[in-house]
Amino acid sequence: MSHAPNVEAIGALSEVSQRYDALFCDVWGVVHDGVRKSPEAEAALVAAREAGTKVILITNSPRLSRGVVAQLDALDVTREAYDDIVTSGDATRSLIERAEPRIFHIGPSRDRDIFEGLAVEFVAEEDASAIVATGLFDDEVETPADYADVLGRAAGRGIEMICANPDIVVHRGEKLIYCAGALGQVYAELGGTVRLAGKPHRPIYEVAMEKLGIASPRILCIGDGMFTDVKGGATIGADVLFVQEGIHRDELAHARDDMQALHGALAERELTARYVMPALR
Repeated sequence: MSHAPNVEAIGALSEVSQRYDALFCDVWGVVHDGVRKSPEAEAALVAAREAGTKVILITNSPRLSRGVVAQLDALDVTREAYDDIVTSGDATRSLIERAEPRIFHIGPSRDRDIFEGLAVEFVAEEDASAIVATGLFDDEVETPADYADVLGRAAGRGIEMICANPDIVVHRGEKLIYCAGALGQVYAELGGTVRLAGKPHRPIYEVAMEKLGIASPRILCIGDGMFTDVKGGATIGADVLFVQEGIHRDELAHARDDMQALHGALAERELTARYVMPALR
């Protein structure tokens, strides 16, 4: 016997936002797609703040929060849309501090701010005592397959990987781009140890809670990633607004207008959401 869907389709964030003290909102895939912002999402977050709900943007970006602020500024996202930002990079720094200091960094140079002020030494792969993956060196052309040899050697040596971004892929415009999480996935399959602090893991939410500064807040997590945003909301016992037309838009095309099908798709993955909408507005 099938159960009735427990996912409620809503037409606007304003229908539910005032039920919560705070919104923990994803960035890439909700507020922007890496190329352009969503004016509708921006306006919805501004309106929520004006109505008294705090907005903390929570992103699996491996960069520190100031780098994401600069990116949002460049995309003309108003700072009136959020109270604060917490990144996977912010939460990952504590993992790096506790790791062995000889680091092989996999990722673009723009991510190096995550190491600022930390006592680390950048070395070649064969000399490293730990790997920190913030992304691919060139995510426009490379895939995880390009890293099979280096990851295989490192896993064979038994060194730890700290993965600064658990996301597997994101959309940059219409193009799918691999993230550090894809490398972490490969490394784990090779038998390597991977440590993560970003969504859906608790450390990033604990940082956000500290910034929020509200005792026992009612929180709505908003995002387009089933295994990051939706699962992360469950991790902290929060309600979830699932943005359906994000990273999973092709995978869940069959459930676009069918709440029973969407409920089933989430349930198959041992997930659930309180609300759903195609895009944040």
